[in-house]
Amino acid sequence: MTPRKKRFSLIGLGLAGLGIAVALVLNAFQSNLVFFFTPTQVVNGEVPRDRSFRIGGMVEAGTLARDSDGLTVHFVVSDTVKRVPVVYKGILPDLFKEGKGAVAQGRLGQDGTFIASEVLAKHDENYMPPEAAEAIAKAKAAGQQSSKTLVVTP
Repeated sequence: MTPRKKRFSLIGLGLAGLGIAVALVLNAFQSNLVFFFTPTQVVNGEVPRDRSFRIGGMVEAGTLARDSDGLTVHFVVSDTVKRVPVVYKGILPDLFKEGKGAVAQGRLGQDGTFIASEVLAKHDENYMPPEAAEAIAKAKAAGQQSSKTLVVTP
């Protein structure tokens, strides 16, 4: 092999190794990427069925219920327009309360119930995750627009 062919071989091997490393990093990034959705988007079917995602909104008052095992919790998350039932098995954060903001991570079940693997609660009275605040504002705006729509019948 001539020195020139050896150099091209090494460059080719280096580029192949770099390509494999980039592919592995992108695959790891893609598998750990978690998107945020609102209850309206979940009800409208805009969420992935085969991946974990986050849902956020307000925990509706009067919907928090615990099973007899003491760990399984049922509640409803709402963005003031649509509601999604959530089931979580584990210990809830201390600040988790009805009428307060929460974000849950998990998957959507076959029956439309969100099965959470993690639940996050806001940390003080003035804080709401930016995604949840924006989603609630959009949902309110969409609800107001639809109620103000003028329908003209001939």
